[in-house]
Amino acid sequence: MVHRGKAAHLASALSCVDLLVAAYWGPYKPEDSVIFSKGHAVSAFYATLAERGVFPREWLAEFNQDGGRLPEQPSPGSVPGLEFAAGSLGHGLPFGLGIALGSRILGRSAKRVLVVMSDGECQEGSVWEAAMLAPKQKVGRLTAVIDKNGWQATARTSEVTNLDPLADKWRAFGWHAVEVDGHDLEALGRAYREAYDRTEQPTAIVANTIKGCGVSFMQDDNNWHYRVPNDKELAAALAELA
Repeated sequence: MVHRGKAAHLASALSCVDLLVAAYWGPYKPEDSVIFSKGHAVSAFYATLAERGVFPREWLAEFNQDGGRLPEQPSPGSVPGLEFAAGSLGHGLPFGLGIALGSRILGRSAKRVLVVMSDGECQEGSVWEAAMLAPKQKVGRLTAVIDKNGWQATARTSEVTNLDPLADKWRAFGWHAVEVDGHDLEALGRAYREAYDRTEQPTAIVANTIKGCGVSFMQDDNNWHYRVPNDKELAAALAELA
């Protein structure tokens, strides 16, 4: 998809795709809301939705194509299952909190909200405003999963604004927080199921991941934040992932 569409952020998609697979083949149902705040990595979200049968797999060929249904930055209504416009980071958690609160006000108490975030966007103040409000309002059906791959656009997150200890920060704000291997589907599944059944306290799952996971020459190499694979690199990557 990324090669065909000449788009960036493939390594960012590879670090978070396991978080999506564990959610959609785990406890999350179509009536729940999965808010993909890490919008630049939306190719992972489109691929997951298509594999789950939310829309036809053939649509993936339209990623970042003129007139296509799958824009490089997510646009609400472009495909089923996508309800949040991301790209400007830091707004997915407040948006998800609003959905959770609104659902409770409307009496739709069974609705769960999962927000998939990057670690870099946890440097945004809007994230922590929502993080303060959610426990105060006892929004227990809200979960944030943070793709902690240690990188942002131009440097390691620790070199820009150090986030560690990240799980402890969420706990200090009143969240139930757990830390897991973000590429261990069983561990992610357990964390999601525990969060899904929690009713009066929001959950933060800090998922330790590897940028470019699964492709040896992309792993933990931030040059792949913006690079598009050429034909030879595409073939090598697909061979490793096969």
